Amino acid sequence: QVQLQESGPGLVKPSQTLSLTCTVSGGSITTNYYAWTWIRQSPGKGLDWMGVIHDDGITYFSPSLESRTTISRDTSKNQFSLQLNSVTPDDTAVYYCARLNRESDYVDYWGKGTLVTVSS
Repeated sequence: QVQLQESGPGLVKPSQTLSLTCTVSGGSITTNYYAWTWIRQSPGKGLDWMGVIHDDGITYFSPSLESRTTISRDTSKNQFSLQLNSVTPDDTAVYYCARLNRESDYVDYWGKGTLVTVSS
């Protein structure tokens, strides 16, 4: 059973950088045919896909967030991380990490999500 757990500050000030880490257990982030993704949901809105890091380390981002987003990984810790620069209150959301099955193009495991509030 794959489990994902988000961690990081719950409050970030405007213009600063939001940093979250996803710790994965029950499966390796380098296993072929899987990718590891960040998705967020702002209050009252739908899910917003942010970006993904594939098993080979290649990253892809939502065009609307690409200029502000970095996704990286630490294979020794089986973790992957999100950095979102220059945040504004519009970036307030529940942030989820999840696993994407690249063969089926289906997100099959989710973390529980963590609320990040952007406020001074």
